[in-house]
Amino acid sequence: MWKAHSHTLIIFLSTLLTITHRLVSPLIMEPWFVVVVSLVLCLLIRAFFNLLSPSPSPSPPLPPGPPRIPIVGSTIFLRRSFSELEPILRNLRAKYGPIFTLPVGSRSSIFIADRSLAHQALVQNGAVFSNRPKSLPAARIINSNQHNINSAPYGPTWRVLRRNLTSEMLHPSRMKAFSGTRKWVLDLLFNRLRSDSESNKSIKVIDHLHYAMFCLLVFMCFGERLNDKQIKDIEYVERRLLTNFSRFNMLSFWPKVTRILFRKRWQELYQIRNEQEDVLIPLIRARKKAKEENNNNRDDVTVSYVDTLLDLQLPEEKRKLEEGELVTLCSEFLNAGTDTTATSLQWIMANLVKYAHIQQRLLEEIRDVVGEREDNKEVKEEDLIRLPYLKAIILEGLRRHPPGHFVLPHAVTEDVVLNGYLVPKNGTVNFMVGEIGLDPKEWENPMEFKPERFLNNDKDGGEAFDITGSKEIKMMPFGVGRRICPGYNLALLHLEYFAANLVWNFEWKSSNGDVDLSEKPEFTVMMKNPLQVHISPRF
Repeated sequence: MWKAHSHTLIIFLSTLLTITHRLVSPLIMEPWFVVVVSLVLCLLIRAFFNLLSPSPSPSPPLPPGPPRIPIVGSTIFLRRSFSELEPILRNLRAKYGPIFTLPVGSRSSIFIADRSLAHQALVQNGAVFSNRPKSLPAARIINSNQHNINSAPYGPTWRVLRRNLTSEMLHPSRMKAFSGTRKWVLDLLFNRLRSDSESNKSIKVIDHLHYAMFCLLVFMCFGERLNDKQIKDIEYVERRLLTNFSRFNMLSFWPKVTRILFRKRWQELYQIRNEQEDVLIPLIRARKKAKEENNNNRDDVTVSYVDTLLDLQLPEEKRKLEEGELVTLCSEFLNAGTDTTATSLQWIMANLVKYAHIQQRLLEEIRDVVGEREDNKEVKEEDLIRLPYLKAIILEGLRRHPPGHFVLPHAVTEDVVLNGYLVPKNGTVNFMVGEIGLDPKEWENPMEFKPERFLNNDKDGGEAFDITGSKEIKMMPFGVGRRICPGYNLALLHLEYFAANLVWNFEWKSSNGDVDLSEKPEFTVMMKNPLQVHISPRF
């Protein structure tokens, strides 16, 4: 048996060397080419021996999936985000079932597209599934070696960072403290919309929504109303990072080699990070100086996110946060609260434009609540609790168009069996949020935009819909379990407040005929053709 394999190997290597010699001769003096060819030969020989001596399959087995393709498969998957690969992943789900394995680089990523399995993993086995995979080299530059809430391993550092955010910024009393800021941003948004409306232009809604949300989150982060140039500078560095980051995934494939072959791209990544620090660090230092001068003695000073981070102690490392880590956490705060909210709000408004009867019913509900009031031009935050149809519209928007079709990857801390398959220790697990929210077993005609489906939960004093999925997962736009997005209540408040006031103050109609609800993956899942509208003031 071994003689036959040896003979096969000799023929294989002989043929390979002959072909390589012919191809390499013109480039034999190029050091980078010699390095690449040597690495490729090593991988091919290793793959050959793996075929001859397959390792025994684990018991229970890994979830099914396509075979690993060395180099080629890694290159394909590392160059793209999961959102860009979603059509392929849907086909794999149809072929292999609700849990399957996809080889990516040296890792195998497990995908789950079933709400029951997601509940078993994230709720029933929450502690096991609450870790994060080790960040790739390019990502570690951006997340300060996993010193932010999204990427930090499950442990003391993550708990301190998350607890600080939830207790210091996202507690109901602290969120209420920013109600005046939300009113200021609402007025800013209205002024921009009216200006476009008066010039009779077709309005590209997402630009205004994104700017408004960014102004709001910048104030919450830094505690100051910055001028337009400062806002645009911050927006520029953050957008540049988000829209380009997928280009840098390839750098993590053999970093020692890519630092030579893709030197300019590595330099671009460091340049983007440096630009981000150049813009944000002066704001952080200014806030630190103001905090020291005020010494927390002024009652009228708004506590910003930066303020809560300045004195924070990392428990494992027994030190305060470095400036680079403060930049990372501020960037995370801005991006998490801006793009996702603006994207969701655009999808919601697009459906209200497309389905005029839904917009009209919402208008009537708002009129019943605030129409008789003297100061009736604003739907105030305390009014939102009396608008059940508005809440239903927001939930249906998040179900039908979640801003991300995948939550951030989870990693398991020990071997665990799920649906008869092994999820190995340190294995990476991804949840297909978009698919889970469209499960026809749970949602009748799931592709339809039908807010009424969320009104049934309140009949006869029933409980309101549980977006956290603690008892049962029906959709999970914010994730579920211990790693659920800590800002989901703030996001719901912003979506309800701005959607209600946009409909109450303006009549919305499409400027391009029917509304196209096609999708395009970027940092979030955007509208392929951004919403273009004509608006008419109601007052």
